[in-house]
This record gives sequence, structure tokens and C-alpha cells, in this order.
Amino acid sequence: MNNLCTDIGWKSINHVGEQLCGDHVDIVEHNENSTVIVLADGLGSGVKASILSTLTSKIISTMMASGLSIEDCVETIAATLPICSVRGVAYSTFTIIHIINNETAELIQYDNPQVILIRNGENYDYPKTEMIIGGKKIFRSSVKLQENDVFIAMSDGCPHAGIGIGYNFGWQRDDIIIYMEALAKAGYTAKTLAKYLVDEVNRLYGEQPGDDATACVLKVRRREPMNILFGPPSNRDDCSRMMSLFFSKEGKHIICGGTTSTIAASYLRRPLRASLDYEKSDIPPIAKIEGVDLVTEGVITVNRVLEYAQDYLDSNEKYELWSSRHDGASLISQLLFEEATDINFYVGRAMNPAHQNPDLPINFSIKMKLVEELSHCLKQMGKRIKVSYF
Repeated sequence: MNNLCTDIGWKSINHVGEQLCGDHVDIVEHNENSTVIVLADGLGSGVKASILSTLTSKIISTMMASGLSIEDCVETIAATLPICSVRGVAYSTFTIIHIINNETAELIQYDNPQVILIRNGENYDYPKTEMIIGGKKIFRSSVKLQENDVFIAMSDGCPHAGIGIGYNFGWQRDDIIIYMEALAKAGYTAKTLAKYLVDEVNRLYGEQPGDDATACVLKVRRREPMNILFGPPSNRDDCSRMMSLFFSKEGKHIICGGTTSTIAASYLRRPLRASLDYEKSDIPPIAKIEGVDLVTEGVITVNRVLEYAQDYLDSNEKYELWSSRHDGASLISQLLFEEATDINFYVGRAMNPAHQNPDLPINFSIKMKLVEELSHCLKQMGKRIKVSYF
């Protein structure tokens, strides 16, 4: 087992006037050694297309994650979703990326635009084998993963962008490759790469998409541990044990909370200094302790991080806010969303007297709920999460 992991992100836009997207992405982790990503594109748009693509992706991802062969999966799809008698095309096309042991990517492609692989900042022409399964022409590939590989799967709404508006024949694959090569070199996360690609597609459509468009990006990277200390322990005698465990962990260290940072400074025998680099915002200023990567205020800051996390999983519209700012919430978001792959929470259960003020909308249960909800969001981002309470 190597030290690589996969960062996965996707974004869709609907055909203009439709409430539902005819594309569907499904991600299933069978175990730590097998992840299946399916991007399905249903025929047409709207409700019918949405049902067809959802059914296709669910069947394939569930069957493959259970260890069944691609032949069985495709034959099941062929029997379930036959060729349309009127148009003579498939009811749903699909792209499958199966990650095995974080070492190999198996690509299975049927009638969707060919997956783009950017390696070392440039397009990589991976080998493809043509197969006929259930009467369908399938392309299959096996690619040995390398750090910083970027796989880009798309529905045909992406290369069709701009037909009759900016381009005569749409946004050609070669143009998309050039666009994504530049972005891949910038080191963005998979989610952000997918966002930039689909936002450009939407722009080329004049923000009136003539088709559903989806991009699913998978980025290969090394595991990056991160540790967060949030709140003092309920028993003062546990302070040394909590600090010892926290600082002994590999990776960067983030401390949230005034009392917590004071305890940490005392444990390290280093001064706690308020930062002079204070951005004018509604987020309290950060502090500095030698040997600690980031020191912030507690509940208010973490609550803002949760807001950013929820938006990141949805529309990612607030990306421009937290990705470039230097307040505590933005810096934590940059570390957790963009850098970390394995996150260890060390959460103290001590009651903060300041939070018992009835005029403040903060209490102990809200603090615990913040940790629970933020952990859930980070898991949805594909992070490995461990929470320890003291």
C-alpha cells in the first residue's frame, strides 16, 4: 500500500429551464482499497434523463463496488436500459473510474467524451482497448497512478458548449485540455478544478446551457495529516495527556480557542502572542505560538469554517472569499479543504464560563454539534476523520 490518495470533486449545471440534471455522479467506497466513480448521462434532459442517469450510475457503482466484473455490470445495464428505438442511441452513457489500492485506475468508457488525463502538467495519451459487451462498444484502460495525476471525466454538455455562440463546433477536446493543463499546474483541488471547468462551460453557453453539463475530476496526491485542538479537557488533570497526544501526531497543528491556546503555550513553554496581521472582518484575530502552525479563536471561527464547508460541498460560491483571505476561518478552511487528507480532532469537553451567558447564542451542545457537523462535511469531501474527546 502506498502513501497516495485520491481527491474527487464534481459539478453540474442543468439544461436551461430544467429543475433536474440529466447527468448523475455516484461515488462508492467498497473499502479503503477500492473506490468506484461513475458519471452517467441520461438521454435528453429533465426528469426522464435524471432517472435514467441515476439508475445507471447506481447499478454500476453498486455492482462494481461489490466486486462484480465490468462485463456483468454492462450486460445488466444493456438489459435494463436498451437502445432507444426512435433515435437509435443509448438511453444512458457512462464513464467509470475504478481506483484500486490507490495504485491503479481502471477506466471504462461508453459514449461519453473520453477521459482526459493530465500528467506532469501535460495531456497524457493513455492506452485504450476496444471491447464489445452486450452489443455496446466499450473502451477500457488500466493506468498506473502517479502523484499529481488529474483525471477529468465529462458529459457531452461540456464539449458542446458554445456551439453557434463562441464556436462553430463547440468547445473542442483539445481546447479543454489546454484550459485544464493551465489550471492543473496551479495546484487546485479536484472540486475547484471541476468548478472552474463547468463555470467556463456555462459562460460559453451564455449562461443558457443547451444541455446538462457535468465535470468530475479526480486528483492523485500524497496523504497529508492535520491535527486540530478545540477546547480544554473537562478534567484539568488531563491537560498534559491531551497536549502530549496532540503534539506527538505527525502533520500540521491547529489550535482553536483562547483558553486552549493558553494551555498549549504553557505546555510548550512558549509565549502566546497576538498577531498584528489582523484583517478587518467579523472573525476574531489569530495568535501565534512557536511550534504551532495556526492559532485562532474558538466557536465563532469554527462556525464560519462550517459555513464554508457546507458551501464547498454545494455550489462552492464562497471559494473566492476563504481561498485568498488571512483571517482565522479562511486559513483553517485552506488547510482542511485544500491540504489535509487525514484530520484528527482533539476536542475538550470543558464548559466555558463565557458561553453560559444567556445573552450569547453559544452553549456546550452547540460546540459539540459544530465538531459533529464539520466532521461530517469533511468526510463528504473524502477526508479520513478521527475525533477524540477529553
